[in-house]
Formats: sequence, structure tokens, C-alpha cells
Amino acid sequence: MYFTHADAVWTAHPQLRALTLAVDNVLGMKDDPARQERLAPRVEERLAAHAESEMPEIAAWREAFSKMGLKPTQYRCAAEALLRRYRKERNLPGFHPLVDYLNFVSMSFAIPIAVFDCARVTDGITVRPADGSERYETFQGGVEHPAPGEIVFTDAGGHAHSRRWTFRQSARSVVSAGTDRVLIVAEALHTAAPQDLAAMERELTAALSEAGVRVAGARMLGSGERRLEFPHA
Repeated sequence: MYFTHADAVWTAHPQLRALTLAVDNVLGMKDDPARQERLAPRVEERLAAHAESEMPEIAAWREAFSKMGLKPTQYRCAAEALLRRYRKERNLPGFHPLVDYLNFVSMSFAIPIAVFDCARVTDGITVRPADGSERYETFQGGVEHPAPGEIVFTDAGGHAHSRRWTFRQSARSVVSAGTDRVLIVAEALHTAAPQDLAAMERELTAALSEAGVRVAGARMLGSGERRLEFPHA
């Protein structure tokens, strides 16, 4: 199985950096609110310091969305959406031990994180402009076809696992109670992305190991190293 970005994405966004991790034994991860509680003060500090639009990490995504012809106040990267919701409610709904933890990691770094059930992905994922044939499964049970040129996470089976890049994941590969192996992807465009993603990797590997989840493979992707490959039965 693999994860990569198409050349067209690197050409348009050469400052892009991505942290990718293949993770096993997700079935063994137990719910532990302490994981989120440990990160909550960092989220609060971030919210107290700046509005979301003023955070360099978010501002870079807003600029990218504008470059793609999307209104950044209508389509927000996943990290901004989480932060805005948390600012209003000081709470997030629980979905799954891994997802709940990753949501807090995403907010504490202001970097969008996607997580995919590998069993629901065909061969691997390429982030690329859509050609219009891809099928995106909504959480309401419908199917959409992203417009040609829209950046999507797509697999060899023609499934779009996200729309508008980091805006929204699909229902097809969402983590569920039966998920055991996942692909975690964090993408950033701001100047300090390499350092921040390295710090995020340290956070993830330590916390996941403590939770009994195994990181089977990890790679930092940039213009010189563009692909993660990992075995998947």
C-alpha cells in the first residue's frame, strides 16, 4: 500500500510537507480521556493567542484554498473547522479512541490530520486533481463526483477519500469499531511545517505506543521524498 502526492500538487504547492504513518493494532486501543486532557491546555493556549485566521498554519491553508478557487470562509481545512467548533463549545463529540485523540493533536498543532481505514482503500492513495470520474461517498449515503481539477485523495479503485483536499473526508474509509490498520496523514504548508510535523511525529509515536498501537511505518514527505510504501495484507 502507498501514499503519495501527484506532481501537479507539488508544482502548485512546493512548500507542502506531509507526515505519514501506517499504524497497526487499532482494535487494541482503549478509550482514555486523559490523552485528550493532556493536550487540552495547548489547544486553549493556541485559541487564547490568536483567531484561527491569524494562525500561520491556518493562514497557509486559507491561501491554498483561495489559490484553488475556493472561498476560505466557506471551505475550511479540517484543523480550522475543529478549532472553531472547540472555541464555541469547548467540547467535541466522541467517535473512536484514535479519532478523538487525533482531533486534539490536530487542534494543538493547527494542522489537518486525516486517518483512513486501510481495509477500505484500494492499493493506496494519491492526492491529485480529480478527473471527474471519482466517487465520493457522503455520510448521508449518497455518492458525489468531485469536479475536474478539485484536489482529492483517490485510490486505484476510483474512490475519492476526501473532497477539496483537507476539507472533508468520505464515509467510505472512516475509522470504525472494526478498524485495525490505518494510514494517518498530516499535511502542512506554513514556513515552520518541517519542525512542527517533526514535533507531531514525536507526539504521535509516543502516545500511540503507550496506547498499545504499533507504528508500522512512518515517513516525512517533501519535494525530495514523495512516497510512503508499507505492507498491507
